Amino acid sequence: MLAFELIRILDPRVTPSTAKFHLASWNGEEDPLRVYLEGRFDEWQSWQTRRNFEREFVISLIKLSERDKWLFVGAFSSHSLTDPVAGQSSYKYGLSRLPACDDLQGRLVVSFVRSGRQSYLNGESCVDRMTVHEIRAEPMHLDEFPGFKKVALEFPDLEIVVRQNTTSWRTALSNVAGVYLISDPESGKLYVGSATGEGGIWSRWCQYADGHGNNVELRKVIAQLGVERAKAFRFSILEISDLHSSRQEVLERESHWKRVLLTREHGYNAN
Repeated sequence: MLAFELIRILDPRVTPSTAKFHLASWNGEEDPLRVYLEGRFDEWQSWQTRRNFEREFVISLIKLSERDKWLFVGAFSSHSLTDPVAGQSSYKYGLSRLPACDDLQGRLVVSFVRSGRQSYLNGESCVDRMTVHEIRAEPMHLDEFPGFKKVALEFPDLEIVVRQNTTSWRTALSNVAGVYLISDPESGKLYVGSATGEGGIWSRWCQYADGHGNNVELRKVIAQLGVERAKAFRFSILEISDLHSSRQEVLERESHWKRVLLTREHGYNAN
């Protein structure tokens, strides 16, 4: 089946002659799939170095690692254009999502052999060569939860699983209490924390969206260098326990790890 037929069913206004396809791939600086998973794709796409979206509709596909496979991430109406101002070289497009097509975003995988490296194609030049490879049950997200012993989650990935409320991660982490570790490769310092009560580790990690989770020493780092500094942080799990474990028992295990890892003397633990 042609992928474009699905889009036409969802929004009949979109035709090959009114649509421009954006084939987003690694541009030497950013991976558009990462940008999409982080929830920044719409804004990222709106900035263009040329007048690339001079049609009524834009259909956006992102290159996947599998050969000739592309992820559909949305259909947009292009309704305005702001020319570059002094000192800038980028045009800013006003793009609005077509809500009728959003059910397929992150789910529809398209097979398409691109000739050359052109990233912007007129609809009539390619719609008859784009076929449906699969429609996934759920939108694309980060890898499934790897098991407690293999968790090594960088801060940007933590933001993604929290924002997407990724089922496997939420289910695993919300059903255990325990002791976790935040490592900072830039400074070499460590922070040991613990989580108890309803929501377990998942609930506690959700609080780190601000970069510090209200931890005294981490808050100082973010206050001085900004939340961008948190992108270096990595989250892992030292040990887990039953949600019904007493708070005192978990705190004792937290203190044990602080002693072992010297995080009071040389890390981010203030107590």
